[in-house]
Amino acid sequence: MAEKTFKVTAESGIHARPATVLVQTASRFDADVNLEHNGKTVNLKSIMGVMSLGISQGAEIKISANGSDENEAIAAIEETMKNEGLGE
Repeated sequence: MAEKTFKVTAESGIHARPATVLVQTASRFDADVNLEHNGKTVNLKSIMGVMSLGISQGAEIKISANGSDENEAIAAIEETMKNEGLGE
């Protein structure tokens, strides 16, 4: 299992548009990809799951992947977080 913790830096947090970008990135991989925030874990391939967390600026989130391409999935999501200005 691979995982990485991020601090959300986007002023509006992770709302509909950035959540969609993250879901699209995670969906490219075979690995199970999860997002954890405030003790709740959701499938990062589910837009409704991500939106249900209500992630705001300054939040700490943990993304974990488990599967044959888990490391590639985490690397791609990290790149998306940085490129979209969502977190670090």
